[in-house]
Amino acid sequence: MDPSVAIALGLLLCMSCLLLILSWRKGFGRGKLPPGPVPFPIIGNMLQVDLKNIPQSLCKLGKQYGPVFTLQFGAERAVVLYGYAAVKEALIDYGDKFADRGPTPLYNLLDDGMGIVTSNGETWKQIRRFSLMTLRNFGMGKRSIEERVQEVAKNLMEELKKTKGLPCDPTFILGCAPCNVICSIIFQKCFEYKDQKFLYLMKLLNENVKIVSSPWMKVCNSFPSLVCYLPGSHHKVVKNIHLIHEFILEEVKEHQRSLDPSNPRDFIDCFLMKMEQEKQQPQSEFNIDNLARTVRDLFGAGTETTSTTLRYGLLLLLKYPEIEGKLHEEIDRVIGRDRSPCMEDRSKMPYTNAVIHEIQRYIDLIPTNVPHAATEDVQFRKYLIPKGTTIIPFLSSVLYDDKEFPNPDQFDPGHFLDGSGNFKKSDYFMPFSTGKRICAGESLARMELFLFFTTILQNFTLKSPIDSKDIDITPIASGLVKVPPSYELCFLPS
Repeated sequence: MDPSVAIALGLLLCMSCLLLILSWRKGFGRGKLPPGPVPFPIIGNMLQVDLKNIPQSLCKLGKQYGPVFTLQFGAERAVVLYGYAAVKEALIDYGDKFADRGPTPLYNLLDDGMGIVTSNGETWKQIRRFSLMTLRNFGMGKRSIEERVQEVAKNLMEELKKTKGLPCDPTFILGCAPCNVICSIIFQKCFEYKDQKFLYLMKLLNENVKIVSSPWMKVCNSFPSLVCYLPGSHHKVVKNIHLIHEFILEEVKEHQRSLDPSNPRDFIDCFLMKMEQEKQQPQSEFNIDNLARTVRDLFGAGTETTSTTLRYGLLLLLKYPEIEGKLHEEIDRVIGRDRSPCMEDRSKMPYTNAVIHEIQRYIDLIPTNVPHAATEDVQFRKYLIPKGTTIIPFLSSVLYDDKEFPNPDQFDPGHFLDGSGNFKKSDYFMPFSTGKRICAGESLARMELFLFFTTILQNFTLKSPIDSKDIDITPIASGLVKVPPSYELCFLPS
């Protein structure tokens, strides 16, 4: 045998043994884990999962192994929760035991367990509690934030009018609106649509979503010890996040110079005041690093999820113009053309409410949820899940449940309407997740989606440059986020 081949085989064997030892130390040797496909050495179950369409693979495995099954990705093991009953039981009934955030090596490398998205334990509890309280104080879920969203919606209409009914890619325009809403809360400022810094930030956010939803990111997160050494697009994510971080730190410095404790203007001011209150506590979670990371989390999450839903939603209305027609009829009947839509209108607009819910259900924006983790050894059903095990609450299996939503692969607002045409709630509607880690900005996102969609359709008729039957609505990526394909449309003034 060639000596170089022998050395390579020896290294491969050593790595296999090392990974097996790591697996055992992480809990493989104790308790009884759920069933799952037999993992290969080093790579685990990566060959049994289509990394280009992870949700589809998990659906097949769920039907084969049941509502709770185990997968191995490299050195990382994950327990997948498949179906409404398993997801609800774990995240609500066992909420405290599955409240940790699962490991995402690339983000952990950047965040050091800080912020609101990837943090755990006391850091997460304190930062989330403070963030929710501060967001509510600045109007989240109240009339004051509704007026702010309405104002941003008016500015959006002015920008859409500038397209003069010509084909345009709506990505940046639709991204700017929700971004300005969250910026007004965090920074007390709204950006002009032509502001170069603003457009640059939007570009960074959009680029990162595409990269983190690619198959390559799953490979990176499966081999955490190699993340820094592997070449690839994940380094671009790191660079982009550092650039966003620098922008936020500039804003923080400006706020420090102009802070008036008797009149806090926004989230950053409130955080700085909390830092001052706890400056004598060396273990305080309120410091500049945590401020910057929390703002970055709110900024990114408050922008990309809503803007992607808007973009995907308009694509679906182009694909199904008869649905758009019914929306126009309801908007004309309930709101008319002489005033702006408001949240009070929603209860009188069951069809519009059903369409927005169906958009969120159908696009299944974050199919595998953001990973959770067991906070302790957990006896769950007939299995023992070791502390630290990654938990994947598979939201696709809930949003696409064929008993709750007949023909779930069809885009059908009837999924949220009863026989009399009234709006019908569903416990299976979990696009924001559920339980302890449910999206902190859910109420704001729901408000934005209703007001933006209705304001756009009140002012414009949507037209595609191509025939509706030729429109492709298949996502171009299905990793962390389902990314819609690029497209153009015309906003024709109504």
